[in-house]
Amino acid sequence: MRPRTCVTLAVAALLLAGTASAQPAATAGDGWQAPRTPWGDPDLQGVWTNTTTTPLERSDELAGREVLTAEERAEFDELAVRNADQPPRERDTGAYNSFWLEKGLRSDQTSLIVDPSDGKLPAFTPAAHQRVVDLAAARKLPSASWTDLNVFDRCIARGMPGAMMPGFYNHNYHVLQTPGYVVIALEMLHDVRVIPLDGRPHLAPHMRQWLGDSRGRWEGDTLVVETTNVADKVNEYRRSHTVFGASRHLRLVERFRRAGPDRIDYTFTVDDPTTFVTPWTGRAPLRTTDGPLYEYACHEGNYAMEHILRGARAQDDAGPDFNPVAPLTLIRGGNP
Repeated sequence: MRPRTCVTLAVAALLLAGTASAQPAATAGDGWQAPRTPWGDPDLQGVWTNTTTTPLERSDELAGREVLTAEERAEFDELAVRNADQPPRERDTGAYNSFWLEKGLRSDQTSLIVDPSDGKLPAFTPAAHQRVVDLAAARKLPSASWTDLNVFDRCIARGMPGAMMPGFYNHNYHVLQTPGYVVIALEMLHDVRVIPLDGRPHLAPHMRQWLGDSRGRWEGDTLVVETTNVADKVNEYRRSHTVFGASRHLRLVERFRRAGPDRIDYTFTVDDPTTFVTPWTGRAPLRTTDGPLYEYACHEGNYAMEHILRGARAQDDAGPDFNPVAPLTLIRGGNP
């Protein structure tokens, strides 16, 4: 895609401009020195991951608790290992086994959501709730075309804040800096966020982007990024926290603060009055990981897309008495 080529060239130029070595800055309370770039900004550069099995929402069993004990964390990690590679459910063909997954470990948080204090997503607005109902009903039907599949299934985008949230694999991020810009390369779907720091205004309201239009600023040692102008095409609501899009009215505020040699404290606040009755905030710390990022070779029109549509056409041919357990002949003449 030509737009992606332009972004790649822009990122390459930024990387060439920011190759000077970082220098230490102020000393933290524990004696650790937070690094700074040669031009004096807090240094967030490196390859980071937010993989974790901590759920988006707090379970009812942990109601009223914000953190786990060390023993409870160990039990959750052990449980995750035991539950790996379970046989597929009835009528389910199964998916990736644990070899391909990078779920990480449980953090001490009982949920990624830290506000509201109950660790739950706020209620949907009536319009958003109806979209959830309609989406659930639509996904039970055979796919008539590729447009019936969400844009993550189509390898286009996860939307915001989903692109910065942990889930199942490839949740790794390469942060780079130059004077006036912060660049975040995402391993998942090979997206790149180029965030200017020069105070320029957001794009005009009619100009929409898959990951929105981000503008950054420094508040002390914290990078604050405000994102608007999100494309109103990533309309997955609460299907899971691995795919989490919001409406065109989203205002997302992210905060990145270097908290140690191997950690960035990352929080994000979702303010979308047409989707949620109140804003909510999540925390998903980033930790260093061995690089580099790997190519995410997923693209619209891949084998999965073809097989999904062929299976749907076979289901159409089978008629109302279709039994999903019985074998089907999936190959038909013509295009899927």
